[in-house]
Amino acid sequence: MKFNSKFWLKFSLINLLIVALIGVLMRYKIGFEFPFFDQKHLQHSHSHFAFSGWISHTLMVLMISFLVKKEAWRDTLDKSCKKYNAILVANLICAYGMLIFFCIEGYGFFSILFSTASILVFCFFAYYFIKDLKLIPADDLSKNWFKAALFFAILSSLGTFALAYMMITKNIHQEEYLASIYFYLHFQYNGWFFFACMGLLFSFLNLKASENPFYATVFKLFFFSCIPAYFLSTLWWDLPIWIYVVTVIASFIQVYSWLRFLILLVKTKQELIDNHPFFLRYILLFVGFSLSVKFLLQLGSTIPALSQLAFGFRPIVIAYLHLVLLAIISLFLLFYIYANHFIHFNKQIKIGVIIFSIGVLLNEIILAIQGIASFSYTVIPHVNGMLFGIAIILVTGIGITSIYSIKKNKNSPLL
Repeated sequence: MKFNSKFWLKFSLINLLIVALIGVLMRYKIGFEFPFFDQKHLQHSHSHFAFSGWISHTLMVLMISFLVKKEAWRDTLDKSCKKYNAILVANLICAYGMLIFFCIEGYGFFSILFSTASILVFCFFAYYFIKDLKLIPADDLSKNWFKAALFFAILSSLGTFALAYMMITKNIHQEEYLASIYFYLHFQYNGWFFFACMGLLFSFLNLKASENPFYATVFKLFFFSCIPAYFLSTLWWDLPIWIYVVTVIASFIQVYSWLRFLILLVKTKQELIDNHPFFLRYILLFVGFSLSVKFLLQLGSTIPALSQLAFGFRPIVIAYLHLVLLAIISLFLLFYIYANHFIHFNKQIKIGVIIFSIGVLLNEIILAIQGIASFSYTVIPHVNGMLFGIAIILVTGIGITSIYSIKKNKNSPLL
């Protein structure tokens, strides 16, 4: 049995389109009247499906494809592919279950059931993947990134279980509720998503410790700074001074690690990157810039006054979350899919990806303006209408991308 990455990645693009469509509906409800569906329920459905149906599904497919390419894994290929295909089917069932039931009931019996099942499915994936990674040579630097990604993904589930417990028992305390949400988000965004994408990047660029010792060091710096970096999300809490100091140090380490790593890539891998079409290079540049902004924002948030302002205004939080989810993770995954020709791209797909990336950029600009204006309690005229229009741009872009990625065509790839 072969592993058909193209087949599974088509589901990824369809799921991203569904995420974008729910985003349009949410934006419409904010700016205009729409009596159907509870906004909070839509928000839960949107976020859970984005995490499980789009990002986690895509990362699992690409990580399995990483194994398939390795010579050392060929002897167990048939048996393992059958196993991973079953896991991906189970994950999609859970994702669609959450999509439907979070819309209907919010945190209810069925939504929690599918959410819990998705965590169990992921644990099976993590177990088998780590087991299979043992067959990969020790000098492959991607291994550590993938193992750490899976560790942080499972760790993040503690936040989910804490939230579910509070919802079921109706025993909700604001500080513990927020701490649980940020615990889950931090170890998903900055753990599972980030480390898995870095593993894919290391594989894509074929980075070796023999080329530069910092390629091995950067993993250690990010891994050991990831856990204390969680407290960046809880600086509004009355934390002991030593935790605050450790958190500030972790922020400095991440900024230093990323910027040094980025400079090293530009010096050593520029020629390899230049071999790709301009629009893919533009996306990778945008992702690198966005990630740099993210780490600098994290460092800035260690200033207590800024931290209180940031977490006190919802537009700032939403802008940050979308910066990571759209401008960094989603665009990187689209870059990786098409740069590696898992799905051959043509002119229409190119146009779709560019429209989507423009929508991401405009979304961040408007959210940032709205967030900054909220500091002085200034209302931006027609902001909800603008965000609704941008949501339509995002749907249009990923809609074109999805349709022409799924549609069979005889066009040769645009190289």
